[in-house]
Amino acid sequence: MTPPATNAAARRDQHPPAALSRDEIRARVAALGPWFHNLDLAGVQTAPDHFLGDYPAVKWRGFRDAVPADLTGKSVLDIGCNGGFYAIEMKRRGAARVLGIDADPDYLAQARFAAEVVGADIEFRRLSVYEVGRIGETFDVVLFMGVLYHLRHPLLALDLIRAHVARDLLVFQSMQRGSADVAETAEDYDFWQTEPFDRPDFPRLHFVEKRYAGDPTNWWVPNRACVEAMLRSAGFAIAAHPEPEVYVCRCTEPDPAVAAERPTVTMPEQP
Repeated sequence: MTPPATNAAARRDQHPPAALSRDEIRARVAALGPWFHNLDLAGVQTAPDHFLGDYPAVKWRGFRDAVPADLTGKSVLDIGCNGGFYAIEMKRRGAARVLGIDADPDYLAQARFAAEVVGADIEFRRLSVYEVGRIGETFDVVLFMGVLYHLRHPLLALDLIRAHVARDLLVFQSMQRGSADVAETAEDYDFWQTEPFDRPDFPRLHFVEKRYAGDPTNWWVPNRACVEAMLRSAGFAIAAHPEPEVYVCRCTEPDPAVAAERPTVTMPEQP
């Protein structure tokens, strides 16, 4: 259900919006650019010419009804928060605590400014997904949107999220390519059984050695079957699939063999 336009809990947690003129906001937006998130900051758009349109608002409209409308008293972690769009939306739904993390200091500067302009009390920290163990707490809702394919070690990232920060709900999004069909996989395959691996609906994670869409950080492109298999393997049960690239998952107990393989990764926190 779409949240009401006015939410008492959300209003209590908002700070007064920054007292900046539209010209001042426009100047700060330009200084902090380029932006990937197109945000509406008091009438100033941060990425009006985005190649995906009004992004990520256009993506959000496709799955927002699958996210709890009332997050009063809940904690939210936004991994790879970028310019802060989803973190701000979670605060608007009344979340008591929202933490956004990103490895890119430029994105964090954008997110902090956006939160200041809209008056949202959100904490931002410079951490990568591999460092979530440093946070030292679990969250009711974890957002992991548009990050997986930028990672050299995508399954490790999901394992670390499940082991260290996810308590109940994971909202996940990944670019997908290849077949949208999903094969029914067997519990085991004979060593000489090769046919399943040639099927387009078998879980497949395509490796990009150089660039995809001009971006050298697009390392992997999964198909749908691969995304769903990776989520299950990491200990996330798919509860809803409201948009082709988006999944809402519940935490489950991982297979003992999988749990035994999970490493703990901690690295020095960056300023």
